[in-house]
Amino acid sequence: MTAGARILVADDEVEIRRAVRAGLTSSGYLVELAASGEEALAAFERRRPDVIILDLAMPSLNGFEVIQRVRQASNVPIIVLSVVADQGDKIKALDLGADDYITKPFNVGELLARVRVALRHLAGLNGMAGAFSIDELLVDFERRRVTKRGHEIRLTPTEYEILKYLIKHADKVVTHRALLKAVWGPEYHTETHYLRYFIGQMRKKLEDDQSRPRYILTEPGVGYRLKTEV
Repeated sequence: MTAGARILVADDEVEIRRAVRAGLTSSGYLVELAASGEEALAAFERRRPDVIILDLAMPSLNGFEVIQRVRQASNVPIIVLSVVADQGDKIKALDLGADDYITKPFNVGELLARVRVALRHLAGLNGMAGAFSIDELLVDFERRRVTKRGHEIRLTPTEYEILKYLIKHADKVVTHRALLKAVWGPEYHTETHYLRYFIGQMRKKLEDDQSRPRYILTEPGVGYRLKTEV
């Protein structure tokens, strides 16, 4: 589901729309453009895209509102592409349902890589059934067993639940709040020190070099990302 996939690009800057369209079309994607939040929602309703690339600071109907409305009807991957670098806005967009976030100015190659990841998720290649593997790491969900290079890694129940949730959202940014609510419950959504401790313990067990993690990456001030391309 790569060549021919339909990408909706919503941005009020004509130069950005042109640059993104050029990069996407050169890679074989079909691109539809929108200059406002209203146009983006109309295009979404008219012909459901495979991925949405969305600016936040658009006139009238902003990107946050677009994310909310799209999420009421679809799980289509949403990649936020915005000049807004404030961590609070990044976290808000991700908590509302965005899958990824790139800050302008951006590298087209990086954007294309994020689109490919989004399309893999859309195709269900990283589903939760059976087993999940990244390089030398294998997670067997039926047996609740984690191995690396064939050797079993013993995770605590909490560590396993964290890993399972990150796998469910592999290659996506998972906010501290979302991870805490999923593993501990909604009343723990501010206890970020829990995550620092458990992620540290997991890296000791999963990573070859804790100072340069290959699997569980930190998104500073926001959360974590499980990287599948190592």
